[in-house]
Amino acid sequence: MHTAHDSPLGKTVTGSDCYDPGLLFPIARAPKRAELYIDGTLPLHGADIWNAWELSWLDARGKPQVATATFHVPCDSPSLIESKSLKLYLNSFNETRFDDHETVRATIARDLSLVSGGDVDVALHALDELVDTRIASLAGICIDNLDLDIDHYGPPCPDFLRVDTRAAAVEENLVSHLLKSNCPVTGQPDWASVQIVYRGMPIDRAGLLRYLVSFRRHDDFHEQCVERIYIDLLARCAPEHLRVQARYTRRGGLDINPWRASAAGTDPGNPRLARQ
Repeated sequence: MHTAHDSPLGKTVTGSDCYDPGLLFPIARAPKRAELYIDGTLPLHGADIWNAWELSWLDARGKPQVATATFHVPCDSPSLIESKSLKLYLNSFNETRFDDHETVRATIARDLSLVSGGDVDVALHALDELVDTRIASLAGICIDNLDLDIDHYGPPCPDFLRVDTRAAAVEENLVSHLLKSNCPVTGQPDWASVQIVYRGMPIDRAGLLRYLVSFRRHDDFHEQCVERIYIDLLARCAPEHLRVQARYTRRGGLDINPWRASAAGTDPGNPRLARQ
């Protein structure tokens, strides 16, 4: 079984000047899901949306080409892909000749699907396609300006989560830009904005903010943090419908944006936020 500490993270690693899918490193999702009592049928739907901003290769005549790429890794894949290994893998394209853009796209889709064990969707974007891309915001009520004291920064504390059981069900989008966790290998900080879309008894906003801040000293990968938030909200607040997405800031030319939902077909899209 591959673990985070076996990965290239935190180590000096020599990359490759030519295409090398062997650089990709999978990390099994099952052990961390077991900590959340997820076993067997997943109580969630979703994907990990990666944006790759540094992608280049050589055309058939040796001239460099550049593009950006988006990868959708389904959450039901057995493994997530460790980010440094993906960066090294993409760098191995830099001095490799490919016949056309479609060959590059299909190669990446095949390799990521094989490593993750899921059907990974890959799209390449020419730079002129991005000219009119605007900075977006997560729709909803931002809870960051609540007037409250906070003194718990880890471990994540689901006891903060509560609902008003006397109130009628509501439909709300709640947003916070204060989510921070840490890489479980290097200890480097990971920063994110998070959106919680739900239908059910009103979630106490002060408790929710305290809960999100309690990830501040927590060590886990992006995907694992989002699943923990989703499962804790599901268990403590019992919403009729729930979707959690986090938009993480970029590192090494990559940003990772997991989302998890109680229903299929609720993809939140891929908006580019101010810190991305």
